[in-house]
Amino acid sequence: MKARVHVTLKPGVLDPQGKAIANALHSLGFDGVKEARQGKVIDLDLDDTDAEAARARVDDMCRQLLANTVIETYRIEVDP
Repeated sequence: MKARVHVTLKPGVLDPQGKAIANALHSLGFDGVKEARQGKVIDLDLDDTDAEAARARVDDMCRQLLANTVIETYRIEVDP
């Protein structure tokens, strides 16, 4: 079973990398970009066979290691 975790900064948290991306895009002539937010994607290959059990286990992983829940949010996708 495969799981994908999308981790992004919460709204209102400063994102210097996102700001640098937006500035670089503007310098390349992409003026229509109002803002850029940077995040990360984590792909996991799991032994689980039950999607709900896998989702619960990945949620525990996110809370303990993969995301800093004080400043980040995460979204889990599970694909059997």
